Amino acid sequence: MSTRFNLAKTDTAAYKAMLGLVTYLQNISLSHTWQELIKIRASQINGCAHCLDLHTRDAVKLGETPQRIYLLNAWREALELYSVEEQIIMEMTEEITLINQKGLSEETYNKAKQVFTEQQIAEIIMTIVIINAYNRIGISTLMPISKE
Repeated sequence: MSTRFNLAKTDTAAYKAMLGLVTYLQNISLSHTWQELIKIRASQINGCAHCLDLHTRDAVKLGETPQRIYLLNAWREALELYSVEEQIIMEMTEEITLINQKGLSEETYNKAKQVFTEQQIAEIIMTIVIINAYNRIGISTLMPISKE
């Protein structure tokens, strides 16, 4: 499939606003590795090849192991590879990405409150929201994957 159009060029103002959110993510307390895990997991759920390609590469550059990336889709069966915090982040990612099923459950939110500050929870939620928006852009416009 070929790209339908380049949203960044077609609607520069909208894309610039999205880039503001990316700038926000660069300045939050949530580790970049955790951000990439969120981006990969949401992109797996949404089926965004462009974002999966981009964020798996970024995770590797940050030192993430291929094994943890490969098994992220089955993290519940590989719990020993992910910290308690990462498991909660993955639960939050799944529940918020699949918002139509139940949204962020009270159970998962309460787990998050036990290990994260309110600010960190806000940052996790925003990271999930932002990647879901980018997934929708990538899928709708058929953004290409790298040819490397």
